[in-house]
Amino acid sequence: MTTAGKTYGQDHSASVAVRDDPAGPPRAASRRMLAYMGICLVLIGLNLRTVFSSFAAVLPEVTADAGLPAWAVMVLTTVPVTLLGVFAPLAPALARRFGAERVLLGAMAVLTGGLLLRPVELPAAGHLPALLAGTAACGAAISLCNVLLPGVVKRDFPHRLGLMGGLYTTAICASAALGAGFTFPVFRATGQWTAALWFWALPAGVVLLLFLPPALRAGPGGAPRPAGGVSVWRSAVAWQVTAFMVLQAMMSFSVFAWLAPILRERGVDGGTAGLIVSASIVLQMLGSLFAPALATRFRDQRAINTVVALMTGGGFALSIFGPADFLWLWTGLLGLGQGSLTAAALTLIMVRTRDGHTAAHLSGMMQGVGYGLGSSGTLLVGQLHQSTGSFAAAGVLFLLVGSLAAVFGYRAGRDRFVGD
Repeated sequence: MTTAGKTYGQDHSASVAVRDDPAGPPRAASRRMLAYMGICLVLIGLNLRTVFSSFAAVLPEVTADAGLPAWAVMVLTTVPVTLLGVFAPLAPALARRFGAERVLLGAMAVLTGGLLLRPVELPAAGHLPALLAGTAACGAAISLCNVLLPGVVKRDFPHRLGLMGGLYTTAICASAALGAGFTFPVFRATGQWTAALWFWALPAGVVLLLFLPPALRAGPGGAPRPAGGVSVWRSAVAWQVTAFMVLQAMMSFSVFAWLAPILRERGVDGGTAGLIVSASIVLQMLGSLFAPALATRFRDQRAINTVVALMTGGGFALSIFGPADFLWLWTGLLGLGQGSLTAAALTLIMVRTRDGHTAAHLSGMMQGVGYGLGSSGTLLVGQLHQSTGSFAAAGVLFLLVGSLAAVFGYRAGRDRFVGD
């Protein structure tokens, strides 16, 4: 066992094999292919949140033009998040049968198709059927990508977990910012919300084509199940990681949905609230970039998990209760904490497992349960606000949630592996 100060990935070459066939292409070519694979994984991450933020950016226009009833708006905003949990447990089985690369390729094809379908208007039926079907397809595809990406990173980049983990989690955060920032300008330029939503099929389609060569080269079969493989559902470590994921997801989804309304309720005008939210998202990206590199530098992640959980819960509460003159500071603390917390939770998939197979199953478990239960945070905040007339109760709630996340993050961050 090496000391805590050494780089985490240094002793994983024995348990995670990098695919470098001595009889295959030269080492330089192998490195080029691996670099290309890394770029593709990051680009996939860059398409995994535009579905959520692009629809929200033109929601009033879609609702008015398509005549959406209230129930349809609720379904269209919650179904993708729900499907993140529903389809997550299926990803490891699909990867084992068809190969992780080909499942990722298929998921990107479904995502592209769903994005193309969403704005379609059907004769005599209007926009609603295509919106529902396209949104559901996107949610299912994103769920598979969410689960499989950490396992592929674990398998192919065992000595670069911090770098690759930071890059793809930053890409996921950036995709939410891109969807929020560019959808309305496209709508304003074209005058059509359908064009604004169709726009996001373009980058997804480009990544689909770019990922085609490595997916086909990988072959149709997945890696065989390791002899004596562990059951993540029976592992205390896996459940601690999953609880940490649930609590961070509760805060993350609530911030996405409610930060701007919280600022507006505190007297901030719409334009300034948008700038504050944008600045918070930038800090999320910084946190998600650097947190995995710091977390994977050590075997023990208790300190970073605890700190970022308290930062997020505290930043959320201060955005509600703190002096209004320092809202930029409170939301900055929240953004930095949230981005770091999300990245730290996803990094645990890689550092608490010994191989890519176990990582894929842990990813399916923690994201299935995490997103399934974590999405309740948004609903809780809405219900508390409706019943009390303010966000004060939500501030207290997330002080509690942040504290619980710190407890489970501390336990999940101990130097132990799933199956120990």
